[in-house]
Amino acid sequence: MRRIALISTGGTIEKTYDELSGVLHNEVSILDIMLARLDLRGVDIERLQLMNKDSMEMSEQDHTLIAATACRATHTHDGVVVVHGTDTLSETGEKMLVVAEEIEKPIVLTGAMRPYALRNTDAIQNLTEALLAVQVVDPGVYVAMHNNVLAFPGVIKDREHGTFVKS
Repeated sequence: MRRIALISTGGTIEKTYDELSGVLHNEVSILDIMLARLDLRGVDIERLQLMNKDSMEMSEQDHTLIAATACRATHTHDGVVVVHGTDTLSETGEKMLVVAEEIEKPIVLTGAMRPYALRNTDAIQNLTEALLAVQVVDPGVYVAMHNNVLAFPGVIKDREHGTFVKS
């Protein structure tokens, strides 16, 4: 059994629709609903809900907290997946390289451009890719989304195409 820490921080992937206001919010974590839809044989996932924020609302301290928490989790798990908002995901990925003395296990960040709650979401695909990537990549920090796994440093959001690329 592979032990994977799944750290949730919020972001678009976890936004839910508020019918009264007509706005998408980070109100509740929906990762457990997503995980229940997946056949995850041979994997023991330990969930850690660190925060539930839109990444545009994250402070420098939030990025540092996420990075430090993920790095600590590598000491007790075979890998770490961090669910994160895409707007500042790159900042957290780069911060992990600064916070970690040495990264001995894989840390994979992922998110979604469209919330799980929407019909045309990329959330399930990206979560599935991250959970697979964390089991097969070498130790380091990565982003897994849209059928790509990219290693930090130098990963940025391509806002024109709605995905991540190497700079």
